[in-house]
Amino acid sequence: MSAFEYTALDADGRTRKGVLEADTARQIRQQLREKGWAPLRVIEVRQREAKRRAIRWRRGISGSELALITRQFATLVRSGVPIEEALLTVSQQTNRPRLKSLMVSVRSRIKEGHSLAAALADFPHVFPDLYRATVSAGEQSGHLDAVLDRLADYTETRQTIKQKTMIALIYPILVTTVAILVVSALLAYVVPQVVQVFTGIGQELPLLTRMLIALSDFVRSYGIVVFLIIVAGVVVGSIVIRRPAVRQQYDRVLLHVPLVMRLVRGMNAARFARTLSILVGSGVPLLDSLRISAQVVGNRAMRSAVEDAANSVREGSTLFSALERSGYFPPMTIHLIASGESSGNLETMLDRAATNQEREMEAMVNVFMGLLEPLLIVTMGGVVLIIVLAILLPIFDLNQLVR
Repeated sequence: MSAFEYTALDADGRTRKGVLEADTARQIRQQLREKGWAPLRVIEVRQREAKRRAIRWRRGISGSELALITRQFATLVRSGVPIEEALLTVSQQTNRPRLKSLMVSVRSRIKEGHSLAAALADFPHVFPDLYRATVSAGEQSGHLDAVLDRLADYTETRQTIKQKTMIALIYPILVTTVAILVVSALLAYVVPQVVQVFTGIGQELPLLTRMLIALSDFVRSYGIVVFLIIVAGVVVGSIVIRRPAVRQQYDRVLLHVPLVMRLVRGMNAARFARTLSILVGSGVPLLDSLRISAQVVGNRAMRSAVEDAANSVREGSTLFSALERSGYFPPMTIHLIASGESSGNLETMLDRAATNQEREMEAMVNVFMGLLEPLLIVTMGGVVLIIVLAILLPIFDLNQLVR
């Protein structure tokens, strides 16, 4: 049995959309005709999602949506609701047609006898490896409710951090954009009209004014060309950096840039430690946990270090020594992992390491944003001041000549 999305016309000629379960699309059409509806389109949810997965920019769902359905599902399962009924309830609670069809499709696979993890595996672009592996471990250990609670906490925490970061970046981006637009408008339209007053004076203009006029002429003549070159450079750069070798080298350079390296290392270390803690605590074998945790590390150089560490652990090495050899992970994280391995309490130490790194990163971002905002305002004011001085200096010279 599978879930099918349908579009049909009812007896009044109104368009109806929804999700039904059946073995074939023909059975769905038959069900619709029995209602007196004319089926227009019937497509299997798994088939539709496979097409979406092939299109890069239409993959997955948002982090907030995943966090919401995970929390709802975890709450229902912990309350003793059967998995099939819990999935049906979650599908009925959401207002998003796509999420509704996904939940119904997962429920259909479970009704066929598949495990929850296997049903989620039909949609790998929606439910990542971490999600599926954790669910699988919860099913095998018989503690699915606790595992789902932990997953819900994890997804909600990640979404909260992402939202805080986005909110913190909105103001600087807005100020920078406005500053660039204002300065460009001054140079392209205001400055040329003002300096026309001084063209017939017959007196040499101050150096600052001549520089401003030259810059204004350049913006008017080549501003659009420069803008197109920048856009083309960004597009080409984004394409080139997707190549594994280039991205690997770029990420390695970031790990050695002052200030930036602390932020990159801290963020990726926190993400790695949090993910590994979730997996180890859920009963996933350490080697599998390392393989999955490596996928959530955004920096390719650090991801390679985790993969190398997994190979070393497979050969009998300790995890902390394998990670320490890379030199990429913060010392505090390494020490806490070493303590967890020696005490047999790796899950707790990984969770503590992740919490410490997240707090440190949050403090760093707050300090950085606190310095960046006034710096942007001062920079913008300085640029405007230079433009104003370049316009006023010739006026001061004229006043001196009149005297």
